[in-house]
Amino acid sequence: MKDTLAPRSPSHSYKRIAVLGAGSWGTALAAVLARNGCAVRLWARREALAATINETGQNPDYLSGIDLPDGIVASASLSDVLQGAEAVLFVTPSASLRPMCRAAAPHLPPGIPVALCAKGIERKTGLLLSEVASDELPGHPVGAISGPTFARETALGHPTAATVAFPFTYADRLDPHASPAARLAMSLSGGGFRPYVSDDLVGVEVGGAVKNVIAIACGMMSGAGFAENTRAALIARGMDEMKLLAEALGGKRETVTGLSGAGDLTLTCSSATSRNMSLGTQLGQGLAREACFDGRPVVVEGEVNARSVIDLARRIGVPMPICETVNAVLHEGADLERSFSDLWTRPIEAEPRALDLSFDHPAPTVPLPFGATA
Repeated sequence: MKDTLAPRSPSHSYKRIAVLGAGSWGTALAAVLARNGCAVRLWARREALAATINETGQNPDYLSGIDLPDGIVASASLSDVLQGAEAVLFVTPSASLRPMCRAAAPHLPPGIPVALCAKGIERKTGLLLSEVASDELPGHPVGAISGPTFARETALGHPTAATVAFPFTYADRLDPHASPAARLAMSLSGGGFRPYVSDDLVGVEVGGAVKNVIAIACGMMSGAGFAENTRAALIARGMDEMKLLAEALGGKRETVTGLSGAGDLTLTCSSATSRNMSLGTQLGQGLAREACFDGRPVVVEGEVNARSVIDLARRIGVPMPICETVNAVLHEGADLERSFSDLWTRPIEAEPRALDLSFDHPAPTVPLPFGATA
């Protein structure tokens, strides 16, 4: 008989959870957990921000105008935040995960689960973020929370779904209700937030890393004057690139069609709220990178991960032409118009791939009509 998760039970939820990172997403997750009755300790890099959160019940730097629920205590001390924690969420940028793990390691209670809420692949090593955390935090179960989630909407309680993924040990399969994935899902369940449980951590992580790069591609083409046909094509073919990379790393295609893949990809590629989409749009409009976001130093995960995704894909022989194009424009000095024209006039291929058919495009030198209007 197929096992299913039992109804929510307080005995299965984590009661005290540490959230490392008081940016928009970390604060939103802290709000979800606190509304569900968890005692939340929120780590902020700056003491002044921690004090403001405690004094005003708001995070004006990242979620202005939103009242946070009771039950959140912010601090700039890792030891204070992690003391007595039953689980910890790392919600810092992917590029800073390794040093963050090293800083947290001496203060982590033994064996508590670690959930990663950033998305990406480590530069130079090509490691998934879960592999980075496992390297630095041996003895701790490592998983991820990922899905189509804008922080402000989540903090406001809008209906939101996400995937909680951890590898399932033999003991977890004997008693799945007590697994870290199920217990964390129960802690997050409530109000408008609906989590799903997965044992395919690789598939979830690949979807989260690649979707940001595809969103930049969608933004570039939107900024250049193209509309819905173009975006739909990039989303669909971008999903194919996700599936190929996930499978090559041991993930499941089914995962890529779920919340952490197709769901997150659709959201990120469809709204200027996404920093990835916004960066691509500005570049497609002809702005220099340093002029984007009015010159502010905004961290864009897809920009960071375009290079690491392609380094990994090249090393294991996975073709990812859309991601290659984005990486070439962002990091190799390639011309945006020429690069996307070359992408569109690549050899014709079969769909599905099982047909194994490819032939040269009949007009490989015809440029796309950049500057087209919707």
